Amino acid sequence: MPQIQLTPAQRKVHRAEAHHLDPVVLVGGDGLTPAVVREIDLALNAHGLIKVRVFSDDRVGRETIYQQLADELNAAPIQHIGKLLVLWRPKPEVERERAEDEDRMPGPRDVKVLKFSKRGGQRPEVKTLRVLGNQRLTAGGKVKRAKPKPPTSVKKRSQT
Repeated sequence: MPQIQLTPAQRKVHRAEAHHLDPVVLVGGDGLTPAVVREIDLALNAHGLIKVRVFSDDRVGRETIYQQLADELNAAPIQHIGKLLVLWRPKPEVERERAEDEDRMPGPRDVKVLKFSKRGGQRPEVKTLRVLGNQRLTAGGKVKRAKPKPPTSVKKRSQT
């Protein structure tokens, strides 16, 4: 597969994003084995922008590894500084199957409630309450069941 071609401005943006990253994959003395290529491919799928550290003192060898990775994995070569290689590939879109979960209700959530004392100089008391999907929190900090729909009359039911 051919490598992705980027403009210098796009490459500059990716270099800036990669600045704080740590190397995800380390290429050891055996060089570029199929297992290492597979790990780099998985890392590109998971992160999109990765750093690879190559433990080799041969600069020409590192440059060939860099170009080989970009060609094999359809990635854009971003930067090669010393023993660090930066590669980028857009993350694949993940389709999540939500067909069976569409009718689920919201799960429980933890809510922090502050209860102020009547004396002014004391700290407020912090309570953590668990509110379930069918419950609501009142203005006073109490948990109540959600209000059910008001019952409709027989006459209104027959009109619809």
